[in-house]
Amino acid sequence: MNQRNEQLLEIVNQRKKVEVNELASLLEVSKVTIRKDLTELENRGLLQRQHGFAIINNPNNLNFRLAQNYDIKHKIAEAAATLVQDNETIMIESGSTCALLAEELGKSGKHVTIITISFFIANYVRNYDNITVYTLGGQYQSDAQVAVGPLTKTMLANFHTEKLFLGIDGFDRNYGFYGNDIMRTDTVHAMADNADKTCILTDSSKFELTSTVHQLPFQQVDTVITDNQLSKEAHRVLNFQQIKVQTVATH
Repeated sequence: MNQRNEQLLEIVNQRKKVEVNELASLLEVSKVTIRKDLTELENRGLLQRQHGFAIINNPNNLNFRLAQNYDIKHKIAEAAATLVQDNETIMIESGSTCALLAEELGKSGKHVTIITISFFIANYVRNYDNITVYTLGGQYQSDAQVAVGPLTKTMLANFHTEKLFLGIDGFDRNYGFYGNDIMRTDTVHAMADNADKTCILTDSSKFELTSTVHQLPFQQVDTVITDNQLSKEAHRVLNFQQIKVQTVATH
């Protein structure tokens, strides 16, 4: 995605609904160019077009979350993609930043096999011939588009990878990393047990949030990739827990 498209997406996310003519004026390009940009963003599921307007997605749609803080998430995904080698097999849990990681691997040309619980991610990279995806079965959660539960954990026992990439919903300086769904966090435990190294991909805002379900303790996490707005306190805690922290630049 080019810089103009990122600016366009940011404007729509802030305003929720913007007239196409106004977007052309704000970005100082022609209406034809804006319409082409909007078509590209709509095809990627990042916004919707409606009667001369660009509007944000339904907040219950995964594509809505994908569009929030897109630039930061994309940079985090780019950094994570450099950790994956050609012909490597990895596990990816779910979430918007993880979906962008899968896409970055697709664009890189590396031949990568992805084991995931996310049907959204599997669909997101369906057009990349260099990516092989194994989706695990189980109880299907339609909102998150993931498989969870005992059957998923049974299938996970057949796999072992060096790296697992996942997102979080919250953080506690004393206990570690949190999620907001007990079934998904239980499945994350099983994924972490079957990977040598666990890498968390998340924007820094998640470190300011509390959530309901304990997902992973500090000792099960090797690396955190986030943005440079991470608080000094969170950075200190992660360093104390001997977790490698990699930050990407924001605007």
